[in-house]
Amino acid sequence: MYENLAIIVIFIFLYSIIYGGIERTPINGAIVYTAFGLIFGPLCLGLLVLNVDAEFLRTIAELTLSLVLFTDAANANLGVLKKSFRIPQRLLLIGLPLTILLGFGAGIVIFRGLTLLEIAILATMLAPTDAALGKPVVTNKSVPDDIREGLNVESGLNDGICVPILFLFLALASASGAETSTPMLALKLVSEEIGIGIVAGAGLTFLAVFLIRLFGEKGWITETWRQLTVIALALSCFAVAQSLGGSGFIASFVGGMLFGKLAVHKKFKHDYLLAAEGTGDTFALLTWVTFGSAVVGHSIDQISWQIVVYSILSLTIIRMLPVFVVLTKMNLKVSDKLFIGWFGPRGLASVVFAVIVLNRNFAGGKTITMTAVSTIVLSIVAHGFTANPLISALFSNNNPKRGT
Repeated sequence: MYENLAIIVIFIFLYSIIYGGIERTPINGAIVYTAFGLIFGPLCLGLLVLNVDAEFLRTIAELTLSLVLFTDAANANLGVLKKSFRIPQRLLLIGLPLTILLGFGAGIVIFRGLTLLEIAILATMLAPTDAALGKPVVTNKSVPDDIREGLNVESGLNDGICVPILFLFLALASASGAETSTPMLALKLVSEEIGIGIVAGAGLTFLAVFLIRLFGEKGWITETWRQLTVIALALSCFAVAQSLGGSGFIASFVGGMLFGKLAVHKKFKHDYLLAAEGTGDTFALLTWVTFGSAVVGHSIDQISWQIVVYSILSLTIIRMLPVFVVLTKMNLKVSDKLFIGWFGPRGLASVVFAVIVLNRNFAGGKTITMTAVSTIVLSIVAHGFTANPLISALFSNNNPKRGT
């Protein structure tokens, strides 16, 4: 245990002091973290042996995603979003269902051994984009504001929207699911996941901001403990929503957006968010190191050509074609539409969904999980290496604030 701890904390220290240099290269953090876990793990050097179960990986991925969603939403520019809300609106309400449908069609052709419900589960798992992997794009000021905010909102909400859809397919694939009518089951799941998530995130954040202002004015909030305030709030939004049967991801994003709105003119916003952003980055590092060492290292020899083909299609045609179609009548250049379509990285949400599916013990569960792993790895590499070069090529010199 102490050998693993020593290796990880030394890596964290070294990465923390060279991050500024890495940030200027095409390499993103997820590539470094996963590669570190893979190289030092059992497949290569064998120095980092992490005996973690699926539930641990799911938990740390969920906590990471909740922090990233909260802080990204809190930093969102609501003024720009009001002018360009049609971009995420179309991506979520039309593009997301089309992506799942196209992924379903591709799965029927490629995976002859999976049932239709298992293919639907796979298509849903890989539909949501990842807020953490998309951070280099949504935080880069060179990217036009409407595109940044559109991608930020899409990645913040699509995983929460996919949760009830995934559980619908999982329920239908089980014996108990057959006893409930599909329309009623779908309505119940969607209303609970989204509704409870919104209420929990908004209610907790309203109360939290009131208390921060109240005790901040009294001078009771010390500089040391202030570092934990937003971290605790973000995780509270997630945990409370989950415990009530809602979507913790939606709760985190809604809570973050509300926190940013209520605190937008208050001096404490940046100070409170800074520690949460740092914690989210640290959690992301631990998640991807664990993923590289304990998952990728043990999965490479189980990946077939069908899995690789579907993974490539998932990151390209299955994602990009629906995005291009739904943005056709928008005031966007062709290169903008292609850019939005390409930057749909798959990451933490797909990790969480893969663990959920793995625990259900479906006949095709292994194939589904390996496809998710393959897609995530390809996404980490492809999106990591292309983010900065494409931004420089398409958006260098200016950042127009365009309304759509």
